[in-house]
Amino acid sequence: MSDEPGRPEPKPLLIWDGTCGFCRRWVERWSRATGDRVEYATFQEAAGAHPEIPESAFAEAVHLLEPGGRWSRGAEAVFRSQAYAPGGGILLWCYRKVPGFAAVTEHVYRFIARRRPAFAKLTDTIWGQHLIPPGERLTAWIFLRVLGVIYAIAFLSLWVQLAGLIGSQGILPAREFLGALADSSLGPVRFWYAPTLCWLGSSDLVLNGLCGAGVLASVALVVGLVPSAALIVAWVAYLSLATVCREFLWFQWDSLLLETGFLAIFLAPLALRSRPAADPPPERAPLRLLRWLLFRLLLSSAAVKLTSGDPSWKDLTALTVHFETQPLPTWTAWYVHHFPYVVLRAMTGATLVIEGLVPFLFFAPRRIRFAGALLVALLQTIIALTGNYGFFNLLTLALCLLLLDDGVWPEHWRGSLGAAPRWRWPAWFRRPVLVGIFLLSLVPLFGALRAPVLWLGPIGPVYARVTQFRFVNPYGLFAVMTQERPEIIVEGSDDGFVWRPYEFRWKAGDPKRRPGFVEPHMPRVDWQMWFAALGDYRRELWFLSFSDKLLQGSKPVLDLLAKNPFPRSPPRYIRAVVYDYRFTDASTREATGTWWRRELRALYAPVLTREQGRLIAAPPELQRL
Repeated sequence: MSDEPGRPEPKPLLIWDGTCGFCRRWVERWSRATGDRVEYATFQEAAGAHPEIPESAFAEAVHLLEPGGRWSRGAEAVFRSQAYAPGGGILLWCYRKVPGFAAVTEHVYRFIARRRPAFAKLTDTIWGQHLIPPGERLTAWIFLRVLGVIYAIAFLSLWVQLAGLIGSQGILPAREFLGALADSSLGPVRFWYAPTLCWLGSSDLVLNGLCGAGVLASVALVVGLVPSAALIVAWVAYLSLATVCREFLWFQWDSLLLETGFLAIFLAPLALRSRPAADPPPERAPLRLLRWLLFRLLLSSAAVKLTSGDPSWKDLTALTVHFETQPLPTWTAWYVHHFPYVVLRAMTGATLVIEGLVPFLFFAPRRIRFAGALLVALLQTIIALTGNYGFFNLLTLALCLLLLDDGVWPEHWRGSLGAAPRWRWPAWFRRPVLVGIFLLSLVPLFGALRAPVLWLGPIGPVYARVTQFRFVNPYGLFAVMTQERPEIIVEGSDDGFVWRPYEFRWKAGDPKRRPGFVEPHMPRVDWQMWFAALGDYRRELWFLSFSDKLLQGSKPVLDLLAKNPFPRSPPRYIRAVVYDYRFTDASTREATGTWWRRELRALYAPVLTREQGRLIAAPPELQRL
């Protein structure tokens, strides 16, 4: 900054070279950010009023004259002018406070100023025609419609399984779970640790009512009726069901839906009807937090893979086994599994790059950011084509939409967008909540990166107290790649000698049955069977309850399966047999029509029966294959 005083101006005045097309485009961008807080003029117009500054100096750099006679030039002038824009003071703070920042930025400014034509072309390359941000009003409107569709899918998918999962005759009845909490020593604290509306009632009617309310709220969001209220209802209903469903709704995409849905409450307009032409521009804070959520999701997924110690990620062999060992592969996974070894290793490397490096492009200029969104969308599409992950891929693709702006949509879509009134959450409520969400999100991110959470001070303990609300969650899929595929086949018998298998709808069973596509539906029991096969039955209490329900012939539970081999009366005994499953090769499939080859391993759990209303182990002579 010069010590020579300038002529005082009623408003800050940025003076620039009017003959420079590169300068003109950036001044237009800056003026959009500062609005009427800063005035702009070319030095050809303003130089005569400010003879204290030589014209040669004006031609070399922009100058900012501020009320009181203070003037600055170059990078400092840019940062000082942008500090007048709402939330635009961070670069000026760095200029003043960060050692070396001022010297580096001034050097970069002079370097660019001497090469304006080249940087004009670079600007066109990475920003395109929209150096002036076109906004995200239409993009946010489309995102909220897509989120409504995903919410509807999630509720409908759960609704058709609800009775068999947590109904009165289900595997893990919600009423029994809440009753056990009520009888515990937790007292009123139980309402905090188990946040659910089911405390008001946990009958089958109430559970179905929550699903119905969630579907209605989803439809309201799609058609644009009371979007904020619809999002609140959908979020509360899904959290209430997730709490009582326990492990059946503790997948990462359930957490991702709850976190996305919570932030979307602040993104949606506070209005009775949402229309692109009438909605206000979306709030910047929730938009940035939703982009930050996508960043965390991907970066955490890469971090847990590289820090888990699993050598298959480090030597790039993870995908040589993934397609046949993942929970619910599709028939296309069979073909991808047989790709050449070098191709599968290249795909593994590409996965790590897209998850670990591409997220940093989300903070780059628009065309680079768009390229990052495209790469993530490509990865999610491949995952969706080779595996059944419910609505996870759709939800991740929806978050990718928010990396775009209104400039990508057809012009006739944007033609009606005009000025709109702003209805927003009050700042005293909105700002603390969103700042708190950001700070809490650092805890799971630090955990994924294996960084000491102690650096976050009291944020860590606060996060531990609120995890049950699931508005901030840890992410990271397939940290350790499963090298084998143990598969549980559940069988029943009337005499302990002749065993007949229960057929599941989607998980691997009959080797001749082609793996199918079921997404975006999420078959909860089929998925849980994959996890159960990797662990100890004594830790899978739901599986013991599932076996008990089969022995009782529970119709809601049997409806979750594809085939009941005991249609007249339930069997006397239930056993679970573990097989090792592998994809067949091309010649075997052509000759036999089988997609899987399997090899018998052992019993997964003791053979079970019921006596005097209790589940017990069958006699020792039946504990054999």
